[in-house]
Order: sequence, then C-alpha cells, then structure tokens
Amino acid sequence: MTTESTPVGSIESSIEIDAPPARVWEVVSEVRNAPQWSSQAHKVIAMGGRTTAGTRAININKRGPIFWPTTSRVVEFEPGRRFANRITENTTVWVFELEPTPGGGTRLTERREVPSGLTFLSRFLTDKLFGGQPSFTKEMDRGVSTSLKRIKALAEQG
Repeated sequence: MTTESTPVGSIESSIEIDAPPARVWEVVSEVRNAPQWSSQAHKVIAMGGRTTAGTRAININKRGPIFWPTTSRVVEFEPGRRFANRITENTTVWVFELEPTPGGGTRLTERREVPSGLTFLSRFLTDKLFGGQPSFTKEMDRGVSTSLKRIKALAEQG
C-alpha cells in the first residue's frame, strides 16, 4: 500500500459529558457500539469477546446509498483514558481521549490521526465516490461532532 506524503486535513473535536469517565469508556471502548453513535459505521463485527488491545473487526460503513467494508484493529487501550482504532485500508487512526472534569464529568476528545498519509486506494475512492479529500474531510469533521453528541446522550442516559 503506497501512501501520500502530503498532510491530510486533521479532524478533532471535544465535548463535555455529564457522566464519569468509566461510563463514557463503556460507550466508546467497545467497537460493537460504534453503529449507535458513528455517522458512518453501519455494522461492526468484532473478533472475540469484549474489545481490548489487539481486537480486530470488520466494519460495514454507509454514506447515503454507498456501503463499503473496512477492517480495523485496536492499537491503544488504556481503560478510562485512551482508545485508538486503526483502519487497515487507509491507515487512519481514530482516537478517543477521556479526561475527568472537576465536576465529576468527562471531557471527551475524538481525533483522526493520519501518521503515514492515506493509501492510494483510499485517495482514489474518496476522489471518485465522495467528492474528493477536502470535502470528505469536512463531512467527516461534521460527523465527529454528531458522533460526540450521540456518545454524550448515550453516556448521560445510563
């Protein structure tokens, strides 16, 4: 897989959640939960039991009428603090960082990291199917904000 060397638009957003980090962790650290809050995850099939470091998954993603599969692996798993999931096909890493707030809640940050650039296949398909990298990055940035609001609702309800 060849990657590009030019920088890819960063994506990062944070939200304050009125729930302790342990509760927020329950929502974000189980890959099977992603379809409940992600703007693109339609279905996640994880290998093995509960998610932990090294968990692999097959993901079915959806945008409008378009469905596509990806595979992923959990590359960081620090309970209550940090969770990172690497997407094999495009080399992106989706990171959640949790910080306790003074009032007993959680500040949750979601970020897309692209440490080695996107693969040629990812760039090609994004250009052909999703209107190019700049517009798709903006769309995913809005999706992260939506995801954080959904995670907040899930964590605060119970």
